[in-house]
Amino acid sequence: MKIRPLHDRVVIRRNEEEATTAGGIVLPGAAAEKPNQGEVVAVGEGRVLNSGDVQPLTVKVGDTVIFGAYAGSNTIKVEGEELLIMTESEIYGVLED
Repeated sequence: MKIRPLHDRVVIRRNEEEATTAGGIVLPGAAAEKPNQGEVVAVGEGRVLNSGDVQPLTVKVGDTVIFGAYAGSNTIKVEGEELLIMTESEIYGVLED
């Protein structure tokens, strides 16, 4: 199954949670902080402006992005995988190599 977000929405696969702290303490799943980085899986066509024109998104599939702790509160499960859906404005930046 594929997913195609609408307008300026982006689908993101959150990076894996860290299971241990820097000091080596193993954290249970509930205590571990959710990472604020992920990989873009799908993007919409773009934001529709008041003039009717479509402004394309600046992120693309495969980008590693940084977002806020409470961004993407809309989660879905696709083929058993939990994904986030957020608008492009909720993304703070793109990590580049």
